[in-house]
Amino acid sequence: MMRYKEEKEAKKESFRKYLESSGAVDALTKVLVALYEQNDKPSSALEFIQQKLSCPSIPEYEKLQAQFSDLQIRYNDLLTTHRNTCKELEEMKSSHVLGMASTKETTDNESPAKDDS
Repeated sequence: MMRYKEEKEAKKESFRKYLESSGAVDALTKVLVALYEQNDKPSSALEFIQQKLSCPSIPEYEKLQAQFSDLQIRYNDLLTTHRNTCKELEEMKSSHVLGMASTKETTDNESPAKDDS
């Protein structure tokens, strides 16, 4: 039982050091101090914290998610159109090359007209 508590405390200490070294503790402390110093407390402490940490609010996040979904659909549509256009172009090139080869065979097989004068 004692070993479990020691391991748990070691994990907590390790996590605390991680938060301090990454600057998370300082950032959170500054935001909480700014909230504390507000004379007129905001209606939503969470939104205040998100704003100060440059996070979008929940409605903004949902709007961004919807925009992302719309753009993903548009991208997929454009990619499909692009691939189809490339395929058509390749088919046209192949058809043109075959047509040119066919024309060349026809002209090569024709004998030059003799002048019997």
